[in-house]
Amino acid sequence: MATNPTVFLVMISGQIETADFPEFDDLYVKYNFVFGTDWVITSGLEEGISQVCKKSQDGRGLFAWNFPLEVTFKSTNPYGWPKLVVSCYGLDVFGTSVVRGYGAVHIPISPGRHTRTIPMFVPESTSRFQKFTSWIMGRRPEYVDANVVARGEGREVTRVRSQGHIRVSFNIVTRDMKKLGFDVIPSTLSIPSAATAAALATDTNPGAAAAAVPTANVPTSAAS
Repeated sequence: MATNPTVFLVMISGQIETADFPEFDDLYVKYNFVFGTDWVITSGLEEGISQVCKKSQDGRGLFAWNFPLEVTFKSTNPYGWPKLVVSCYGLDVFGTSVVRGYGAVHIPISPGRHTRTIPMFVPESTSRFQKFTSWIMGRRPEYVDANVVARGEGREVTRVRSQGHIRVSFNIVTRDMKKLGFDVIPSTLSIPSAATAAALATDTNPGAAAAAVPTANVPTSAAS
């Protein structure tokens, strides 16, 4: 006898594909997932670090990591839906590893293949003097906890600068969400307009909805 499920599953696979940072030549990326207290990882990796990648020599100038992502979550409610946090690093002129960008994106809620472009940013010094001393000492401003980019607390007091983009692809599979009362709409679902929905709701004749749609500039012949 089948029992009713008590949790639903969200299975995620994909890749951190490419990045666009025109000012730099060598970069690597770190990632981790941030999620609510009701979420638990049942398989896969919560965090990872990629190889160092050189910028392509063609006109695009992209960094191509194609770094795999694979993890499975279980939860009892959607609150705290997982986010992917990515941090990009590279070497400065002194050979010190410094941050080149932070970014975060929600994991797509609907099953299927999805592609997201994550805008990246870096913290800025509060004054020119601090900016100069940090450059001399090789200690650029960065977050103690990279997960702060996935939260709202304290972000309003941080000065940042936009810098680069990262492209990520996701393959999402969900299980038992509808059985627990949670419905997700596929991103490709076509939603009817308000006029069409009203016509379908008020007319009982199957052909009435089609007949109710007016046609423009259609000449009619006079009755003989």
